[in-house]
Amino acid sequence: MWSGRFRRPLNSEFEQWQRSFPFDKRLLPQEIAASAAHAKALARLGVLSSAELKSLLDALAHVKHAAAGDPHFLEDSEAEDVHHFLERRLVELTGDIGLKLHAGRSRNEQIATDLRLFVRAAIDELQSNLIELVETILEKAKKSGDQAMPAHTHLQAAEPVLVAHWLLTYAEMLLRDHARLGDCRQRLNYCPLGSGAIAGATLPLDREGMAVELGFTAPTANSVDATSDRDFAIEFVQAVSLLGIHLSRWAEEMILFSTREFGFVRLPETYSTGSSAMPQKMNPDALELIRGKAGRLAGAVTALLVTCKGLPLAYNKDLQETQEPVFDASDTSLQCVKNAIGVMRECEFDFARMGASAECGFMNAMAAATYLASKGVPFRTAHESIGKAVSFCLDRGCELADLKLEELQQFHAAFDQDFYSAITLSAVLGCHDVPGGTAPARVRAALENLEQRIRSLQEALHAHA
Repeated sequence: MWSGRFRRPLNSEFEQWQRSFPFDKRLLPQEIAASAAHAKALARLGVLSSAELKSLLDALAHVKHAAAGDPHFLEDSEAEDVHHFLERRLVELTGDIGLKLHAGRSRNEQIATDLRLFVRAAIDELQSNLIELVETILEKAKKSGDQAMPAHTHLQAAEPVLVAHWLLTYAEMLLRDHARLGDCRQRLNYCPLGSGAIAGATLPLDREGMAVELGFTAPTANSVDATSDRDFAIEFVQAVSLLGIHLSRWAEEMILFSTREFGFVRLPETYSTGSSAMPQKMNPDALELIRGKAGRLAGAVTALLVTCKGLPLAYNKDLQETQEPVFDASDTSLQCVKNAIGVMRECEFDFARMGASAECGFMNAMAAATYLASKGVPFRTAHESIGKAVSFCLDRGCELADLKLEELQQFHAAFDQDFYSAITLSAVLGCHDVPGGTAPARVRAALENLEQRIRSLQEALHAHA
């Protein structure tokens, strides 16, 4: 594609090393789509005749079909990159007409366009699967009804919450991930075609028409920026890296809660493996891999940031190194979400054990302090009084509800008979009656709200399709 200037052949080792086709061949669908749009723009200028345009479009369709049906079709030891590969195929199919397609364009704008199209499609697929994961969480939460479990701070049992309330925590995280991806999609959706190598196309191409045909909002505003920008790739990988962190936190809790010590969760055998040495083992490998791959996603962010740091404008060969982290982050995050859907759908909760754990270990202590505060006792005083009562119980191996009224009153005179009804599990759950709280009525409202949000997201996703 560029050998005319050179008097000597490339070093053979370097020539192989600098090729990107082994990994950028996955951009062939995007390259075909962008090439078809460019061909139509050339035809509108008269650079291509209608017969030549038809020949090229037919050839592009043939290449697309052949690549989809035969994995060996993409084997090419001569192709430098996906652009070179497609040009070689077009020349084979159309002769010199295939050589006309590169008029008025550069590989710099081609890769910028292809990568944007790839990331946009990756976002759409990932968002669709995120919605499915949130739906799965919602169904599990609805089925849990008013069942309770202990919530933790510092990995220590803190207060009881509804199981549904705990599950909805992860739904909120995932919805933020969905929104971040949508924000990235909106910002990347501008078309570099017509930017040329750096200064803009040398032909008066219909940039608006090409952008519309490819589903972009508009053409990019600056040719230098268009060919050098990889912000969209960084943003995408940052977004999926944070998604990986959220999935990792979920996986960690599921692993912990599935241990014999907790026993809250029964993991599905279909997403677990065994031990080659210990016959009894069932290991949470799917969850551990999700947790582990969060580090891989974070590494992809670092690779992109360091690659782009300090690059002079505009295109530099360094930018070739931005492709593989994007591909890997896309594949990794999608597989993590798909496996999370499977685990979430098939796991089971031991509600009896969760509920029993929510009723012991002084999980009602804050509600007890609130009871005293409702009697006019300053909260700090109430806090101290309940703390002393807890110490008293620890020495005797009992719970607050086991203390007699006269024992309670030695810690504060405001204790009365209604204290016992104020620290039952249902009362403790019910006292958190604020928006976003774990009171059953509030959680039911949150479930209804989540259903509505999912419907809205599905409608928006279908609008992109």
